[in-house]
Amino acid sequence: MPLSDRTPPGPPGGTPAAPGSDGPAGPACDGPAAATEAARPAPAGSFLERRFHLRARGSNIRTEVVAGLSMFLAAAYAAVVVPGQLAKAGVPYGPVTTAVILAIVLATLAMGLFANLPFVLAPGLGGVALLAVTIVGQDHVPWDATLGMVLWSGVAFLVLTALGIRDFITRLMPLHLKYAISGGLGLFIALLGFKDSGLVVAESGADSLSLGDLAQPGALLALAGLVLLTALSARRVPGAFLITMAVVTVAGIPLGVTELPDHLLAAPDSPAAVAFHVDVFGALRPEYFPYIFAFFVSEFFSMTGTLLAVAGRAGLTDEDGNVPGIRRPFYVDSAAVIGGAGLGAPSMTAYLESSAGADSGGRTGLSSVVAAGGFAALLLVTPFATLIPSAATAPVLMYIGLTMLGALRNIDAKDPTNAVPAALIVATTVFWGNFGTGIAAGLVAHVLVKAASGRFREVPWGLWVVLVPLVYYFWTLVP
Repeated sequence: MPLSDRTPPGPPGGTPAAPGSDGPAGPACDGPAAATEAARPAPAGSFLERRFHLRARGSNIRTEVVAGLSMFLAAAYAAVVVPGQLAKAGVPYGPVTTAVILAIVLATLAMGLFANLPFVLAPGLGGVALLAVTIVGQDHVPWDATLGMVLWSGVAFLVLTALGIRDFITRLMPLHLKYAISGGLGLFIALLGFKDSGLVVAESGADSLSLGDLAQPGALLALAGLVLLTALSARRVPGAFLITMAVVTVAGIPLGVTELPDHLLAAPDSPAAVAFHVDVFGALRPEYFPYIFAFFVSEFFSMTGTLLAVAGRAGLTDEDGNVPGIRRPFYVDSAAVIGGAGLGAPSMTAYLESSAGADSGGRTGLSSVVAAGGFAALLLVTPFATLIPSAATAPVLMYIGLTMLGALRNIDAKDPTNAVPAALIVATTVFWGNFGTGIAAGLVAHVLVKAASGRFREVPWGLWVVLVPLVYYFWTLVP
């Protein structure tokens, strides 16, 4: 998740086309990949041009390939981290690794071909933690029943998408909250980068963060990578993210930061031990409803927020901060949640690291197709995912996240009924470590402060309806 002279994140001034349409698109990115505009575009009648409308989006094949590789490398850790978390819940590690990669490939490919948007879809770490740590680990619910809960939350997504309710709620969000979503997501991404690099550590026994050990090689490499990435971006060097990650990865070999695997080629395990092992009806026990609702609300707003923020970053939103044709990515998301749960990969959602593609110039689904191809290759070279150290991806997360904070300057700070709910989204996203919960808190605060100020007309009736399930959601979070 622009350069100092770039239009701030969020709703740009262009007139984007609906995903997959032939209409005009938002402005081309003038970030690190701007120099690729000089690259040879796809021929007007070529298959890629007809399928992805590269010219209309102000992009070209080389830019999309670089963006897709950037997304893949930034999100490749999911193929290792997610199976590791699920293994702690008793899910077989080898089979679930294959299942997770297959789910990422299929969902990301669908986002590219059906929605024509540059996103990687993978199991959300928040949802995975909820499943593995809380529901299975603490409450001792069988993991196959928990996958059933995720599946039912996806069914709810699909129904709401078909009825047009998901895009209706998205349109109801006030513009200042959409700017806050971009800023909150940016700070959240930046914090992930600082943590991954060891620049920020959590104090043991205290609810606080502190400065990490700057003498550690990983922290030094991450700082050097951030300087390099900023310099390359300022010079508008194509593929700045890829270059930075490659340089830090290679530099980390002699320092012991990059661990070389014993072998790169490995046959994938069969996913049969986890695929379709879903307790669909067992998940409908009454006492499990709060879990289903928690999955639903968190994933709903995480997907919505990431979609709006990254699409705005790519110049694919309109003047109101909405994504034209948003129902298509919502359909993909719904199907991904259902299908992912069926395969054994819970809580599929759009990944924050998709912003690496947007900042590399990715504007179309071709980026997603390239990223999906990268994950497909991991089925044969899974150890490669462990080759890229967190010190190499951390500079990308820090750079994107910090530059996304520029969206906050578009919020009218003189009006406290706008400023406070917007600031609440940013603060609670970081304090609670959950992007979806942060957005929900901002929506609740917006309705309440507007009403308390006597400005009822500024609250659409739809937000009053949304307020009820959100209040229930926060009530379920109380221990």
